[in-house]
Amino acid sequence: MIRRCAVLLATLLLALTATGQAHATGYRYWSFWDHAAGRWTYATQGPATARPSDGDVQGFRFSVSEDSGDASKPRGTTSFSAICARTPAKEGTKRVALVLDFGTAADAPSGETPPAGRTACARVPADATTADALASVAKPLRYDTNALLCAIAGYPRTGCGEQVSGGKKATAAPGETGKADKANKAGEAPKSDSGPSVGLFAGAGAVALLGAAAVWQARRRRHG
Repeated sequence: MIRRCAVLLATLLLALTATGQAHATGYRYWSFWDHAAGRWTYATQGPATARPSDGDVQGFRFSVSEDSGDASKPRGTTSFSAICARTPAKEGTKRVALVLDFGTAADAPSGETPPAGRTACARVPADATTADALASVAKPLRYDTNALLCAIAGYPRTGCGEQVSGGKKATAAPGETGKADKANKAGEAPKSDSGPSVGLFAGAGAVALLGAAAVWQARRRRHG
């Protein structure tokens, strides 16, 4: 009896592991970053509300990620002086250095190839948002009906925060629950729903079954 339960428990654990891997999901989207003190940090505001100062460096990275702690950072030059070397200061305006990382082939939508990453110096009015700065140097931009940034410089051609199953990383599509929309506007990556999984309850049931078998076997020996 105990041996049979042990085999059953092992089989259940293997099945649960496979189920967890099969349901790994992510979301393909543009993440938004600030660069300061020599490092990238996930932006605390969306590009439509962030108002950078003259001399700021900000970045965008296209990838599949699970949350802000898992999101891939922009790659490339991060020096404001290098990016904006040919854009002199002008009264009544500000300069914002932008790093645009179109990601890797592994993160690209099917049939698309990510363009090479690039930098741009946007000179915009003093009260301009990051979205204004981006629009001045990286058109065409594409947004969905919920104002989620879907494409920079026309990439990708289609799709917007779509769910990716079985990806190398995991994150909610705008059409699903709106989590990706709210996350992008707030400057945070989408996060998975929390709560106990089916696997947790099934695993607990298997352990309980094994325990019950052990008790039954012990009683049988005492009364045998």
